Amino acid sequence: MKKIILTGGGTAGHVTPNIALIPKLKELGYEIYYIGSKNGIERQLIEDLNIKYYPISSGKLRRYFHKDNFTDPFRVLKGVKQAASIIKKIKPDIVFSKGGFVTVPVIIASKLKKVPTIIHESDFTPGLANKIAMPFCSNVCVTFPETLDAIPKGKGVYTGPPIREEILKGNSELGYKEVGFSTSKPVVMIMGGSLGAVKINSHVRSILPSLLEEFNVIHLCGEGKVDQSLMEIDGYKQYPYVKEQLPHLFAITDVIVSRAGANSIYEFLALKKPNVLIPLSKAASRGDQILNANSFEKQGFSQVIYEEKLSDEVLLKKIKNVYDNRADYIEKMEKAKSALGLEKILELIEKKRR
Repeated sequence: MKKIILTGGGTAGHVTPNIALIPKLKELGYEIYYIGSKNGIERQLIEDLNIKYYPISSGKLRRYFHKDNFTDPFRVLKGVKQAASIIKKIKPDIVFSKGGFVTVPVIIASKLKKVPTIIHESDFTPGLANKIAMPFCSNVCVTFPETLDAIPKGKGVYTGPPIREEILKGNSELGYKEVGFSTSKPVVMIMGGSLGAVKINSHVRSILPSLLEEFNVIHLCGEGKVDQSLMEIDGYKQYPYVKEQLPHLFAITDVIVSRAGANSIYEFLALKKPNVLIPLSKAASRGDQILNANSFEKQGFSQVIYEEKLSDEVLLKKIKNVYDNRADYIEKMEKAKSALGLEKILELIEKKRR
């Protein structure tokens, strides 16, 4: 049987594309293994799918000064040794990486063990982990064609994002049953990412009385960020994180408010869901989400609120504006060229495996 190791972690954005590949890889006859961090979100997500999971040591790689910068390289070296041992044991035909700091030791170990590796970069510009790993990989798949300019010559492949097929199969009846909403109001879904977004959560809860006058609200607020005092409010449903029910919740959603991770926004595009994007600021990131959001706004799929300009008034106004003009956004999304990269990535995996 063919064997593949998947790796990626830290946030759901570094895991969900791998999850999208798993059913198709099984159809192609692959035995699937996963290498991730010990305590990252990826562990539970992958183990829930009954995929053999191997945790390794990993250090966070930073562009700024931090005391752990002196010790994390040793954690990375430990991770390389652990990953090499796992690769020696499994003898995979290929390794596929979705990014995140845990992947660096895996990619380096794969190179040492002469196993071909493919990386997928979601954002406009490659993240630090992928930049470090690129010299050791065989190919780099990209979501945006512009990203090819930042990839070493001969390694870049434009595939688009691997969209989870189950996201497209939501059932509105099951969605309404899950949340208990009536169908008399449109639905706004708030997504702060798998780790939540404190600032977005705060503003949403501040404008909640006004929002609920016109909308029902689904709020994916992050682990540990559910507000117990708001549990019984009619038309407002909070979740720390949603897995199986997410396609059904998308099916009843009219407008989405979200961060601007590439995987998420391409799912909104595939679902034809108008959206308000609040990208992570440059103070909290390398600015990749700003580039993602600007691209989608320019194409007419989204409206953008920069985090430093986020206020109760602006957020409420943008949500209402996008809803009122939703037909225009949907029309532009329907005309967009498909960038679903699942099949292209699978073709490359089959071509590159040893």
